[in-house]
Amino acid sequence: MLSTVQAKLLIVDDLPENLLALEALIKREDRQVFKALSADEALSLLLEHEFALAILDVQMPGMNGFELAELMRGTEKTKNIPIVFVSAAGRELNYAFKGYESGAVDFLHKPLDIHAVKSKVNVFVDLYRQSKAMKLQVEALERSRREQELLLTRLQATQAELEQAVRMRDDFMSIVAHEVRTPLNGLILETQLRKMHLARDNAAAFTLDKMHAMVDRDERQIQSLIRLIEDMLDVSRIRTGKLSIRPGRFDLTQLVSNLVENFAPQVAAAESSMQLVAGGPVVGNWDEFRIEQVITNLLTNALRYGAKSPVEVRVYNEHGEARVEVRDHGIGISEANQKRIFQQFERVSASQVSAGLGLGLFISEQIIAAHGGTIEVESRIGEGALFRVCLPLEQSA
Repeated sequence: MLSTVQAKLLIVDDLPENLLALEALIKREDRQVFKALSADEALSLLLEHEFALAILDVQMPGMNGFELAELMRGTEKTKNIPIVFVSAAGRELNYAFKGYESGAVDFLHKPLDIHAVKSKVNVFVDLYRQSKAMKLQVEALERSRREQELLLTRLQATQAELEQAVRMRDDFMSIVAHEVRTPLNGLILETQLRKMHLARDNAAAFTLDKMHAMVDRDERQIQSLIRLIEDMLDVSRIRTGKLSIRPGRFDLTQLVSNLVENFAPQVAAAESSMQLVAGGPVVGNWDEFRIEQVITNLLTNALRYGAKSPVEVRVYNEHGEARVEVRDHGIGISEANQKRIFQQFERVSASQVSAGLGLGLFISEQIIAAHGGTIEVESRIGEGALFRVCLPLEQSA
């Protein structure tokens, strides 16, 4: 690892022949030597490169080696570069002492000792490489620490998601058990009642009118079970990307009109009323079965949460879209709940006793999205809710 760190060396001398001679002594394949004939040239190089060592001649015209060293020590980028002074002056001038005062790590006298120069340069280059290698290791450790922190954060988030998934699963199973038990209890009670009449040979309990009523009650309970099963199957299809959309041309106004008419018994049971406003045919290319599923869900919710208030249904064209609006004047939906009611197993309020698995709006949104459309809600607490389905008239589902 150390041998891969490229070392840059700077030599400064006002005599070109001295630069060439010193370069020949210290140059190697794993080193890059930069030469400067003056302190000004040296400063330019020092600001541009990172050097392992600077060898400065003391006596230079203009700025001398000591002055250059003081500038280097006062600059953040260059203050830690080791400096070796070279001088032809006699030892009696005490240049070495002044050099050490200027921040030098060594002092060489001319004529230079070849072996000493090579040895000293090797030492400083090795120290530089070790420092760089250590710095790289510290950076690697810091990256590793950050990655571990990120991994820990992700693990904690995953753990929270898993815990939430477990809670959702438990809540879902509880809801399923409750919702399945309701129609099953009705069927069981009807069966037991009939067995009791049969055991008593009570033929009057099986008149034609009473048989019709029994069959109607059985059919409602069976349809409830079928809807629950279909909802769960649709969620599975959505998760696996297998929710099928089979487009065909039909009149959306006619579809909604038929649904409103068929909802008459539910409207009466909810002690409500339902009014349809439509300007004329709205024809497009959509999956009729799936769109009916969405509108049925919106009408059911409007009656369920409408607090016996009138339900208004509107079908119209606007901005190149077919739109269906279902408005009630019931309990309304808070802003916080508006963001979550389109999620799986979510209902308007967990504290409210309401039928269903909390899948209807989730499935509806997925169906409309598969058609390239949108479903949105506008509501305030106590002021009811408006659900708007927007479908592109030119469909490419």
